[in-house]
Amino acid sequence: MGVFVFLPLVLPLTAWPIARLAEQHLHPRTATRLLTAVAAVMAACSTVCLALVMVVGTAQLPGNPLPDGWSDPEVRAAVPYDEVVGKAAIPALCAVVVACARTLWRHARVRRRAHRALSGLPPTGVAVLRDETPYAYALPGGRRDRVVVTTGLLDRLQPAERRALFAHERAHLTGGHHRFLLTVQLAARANPFLRPLRTAVVYTAERWADEEAARRIGSRRTVAHAIGKAALVSRGTPAPTLAGFAAPGPVPRRVAALLGPEPAVRRWPSLFTSVGLAAWCAAAGTAVSAMSSANAAVTMVLILKAATPL
Repeated sequence: MGVFVFLPLVLPLTAWPIARLAEQHLHPRTATRLLTAVAAVMAACSTVCLALVMVVGTAQLPGNPLPDGWSDPEVRAAVPYDEVVGKAAIPALCAVVVACARTLWRHARVRRRAHRALSGLPPTGVAVLRDETPYAYALPGGRRDRVVVTTGLLDRLQPAERRALFAHERAHLTGGHHRFLLTVQLAARANPFLRPLRTAVVYTAERWADEEAARRIGSRRTVAHAIGKAALVSRGTPAPTLAGFAAPGPVPRRVAALLGPEPAVRRWPSLFTSVGLAAWCAAAGTAVSAMSSANAAVTMVLILKAATPL
């Protein structure tokens, strides 16, 4: 395997340029899907390679349950600096597993609590809570997807702005934005180099809902006003994997984008542009990461099979 086993751990750096440029030059829907796919593949590849290195490190520990042949010099030679890297991979992979498990547990816990809190309300698509604290968010799952909003926020919005709010939250539910947010959260936990992609997807998912809301109510300016007003008084969503109308983030950029022209829908940018070059660079990095992890996995399986006594 050689040094190629380490490539998926650092190749997420190739996606940093597109993480920033996608926010500015791609349609929010395209940017969200592209960045989430890149983050998911790169996180999976880096985790696989970390697990392979961990096997080599674990086999060197006294009293481990692995076959004795897995600690042979031929197996250790497959990983450079096996003594240091192999043992360091053990706590690193444990940290990844714990962080991802905590993210999934918190996501599930928040959703359960939210649905339990709404159990006494009519089973409609909108749940209005009598609460002076202004907030709104999209709650997927349960018997049906619901938009949760408080009277504290509704009282601060004009009728047209309320329509923008509901259109925005329904766009989150229709687009399944919570899945994109959860995926990039897990990816960032698996590899810290993917955090810029997580930050970008949080923004592009909100921009995607902004554009859908503007299209549905027919006024980009009304949506911009509603977002700006809600951001001044409301708080964030109960979990970073749930989408909200005035979620923490670059609200001024969202408002400025809505006051400008509608973004063009392009499936893939031209190579002869900065965003196109960055997209192809991220795609190449993702492909190399996938090939490196697949090659490392196959090679390690063959080596371990040969070292396992019959």
